[in-house]
Amino acid sequence: MREVFLPATLAELWSLLDLHPRALLFAGGTDLFVKMRAGKTDAGALIGLERITSLKEIREEQNDILIGAGATHAELLRHRLISTHLPVLHRALAVLGSPPIRSMGTIGGNLCTASPAGDALPPLYVLRASVETASAAGTRLTPIKDFIAGPGQTRLGEDEIVTAIRVQKPADFNIQHYEKVGQRKSMACAVASLAALIRLDPSGAVQTARLAWGSVGPTVVTDEGLDNFLVGQTLSRETLGAAAEKIRRAVSPIDDIRASADYRRQISGNLLYRLSAAAPAGNDAWNETL
Repeated sequence: MREVFLPATLAELWSLLDLHPRALLFAGGTDLFVKMRAGKTDAGALIGLERITSLKEIREEQNDILIGAGATHAELLRHRLISTHLPVLHRALAVLGSPPIRSMGTIGGNLCTASPAGDALPPLYVLRASVETASAAGTRLTPIKDFIAGPGQTRLGEDEIVTAIRVQKPADFNIQHYEKVGQRKSMACAVASLAALIRLDPSGAVQTARLAWGSVGPTVVTDEGLDNFLVGQTLSRETLGAAAEKIRRAVSPIDDIRASADYRRQISGNLLYRLSAAAPAGNDAWNETL
């Protein structure tokens, strides 16, 4: 018989982990329970985090937004702070899985699964999120790019949990865009995805660009050289075409049952052209492109 524990506080959690150090932790369980049914993982004990209310908080802290790791995707989609300040994340969560998955799955679970195709991850990269982790000994903060180590791999300590994600409110970005390509129009795992934060000056020239691609490498792919390449240029067909060729050389996709590496490489560049759909209304420089 497998034991299941549902602590109500972090203090209770640390006590349970002392008693059951090999227990598996879960929040929504949308990934763990699938693996258990498939016989890919097992544990003598399970510890659910869903009753720890401190892990579900979503709040402002001066210029930051703190997102509790236990907040579900559906809760985030309904929250004013996310839709108002983090539309790039809001757009990604809106196409993550199905309504039941969004109601059960948590942002912390999506992060710890560390799938290259995880919808929430490219937005968190361009938002330069930091991951707050905690153990009985205390807390620490790690940039997301350093927290995720590879497919399904994080730098979470054995005695730690993810408690929150911290994001600085992105200021004055004209474009916050997320789009993915999948085998279906909905409930599809990403074949390739793109998150973008772009700030344009009044003439339509790029002042700042942050781009991140999902499902085209072992982790989310960013390219500082490409971001810098766009600065000072308008997002014309020629500019986006040159940027597309650069990212196709930078990504390292794989062949799998959903798509070939060549297709993913092509799509990673093509997604840049879709930024035209996110053009600010009335911007003449945008009206001349694509």
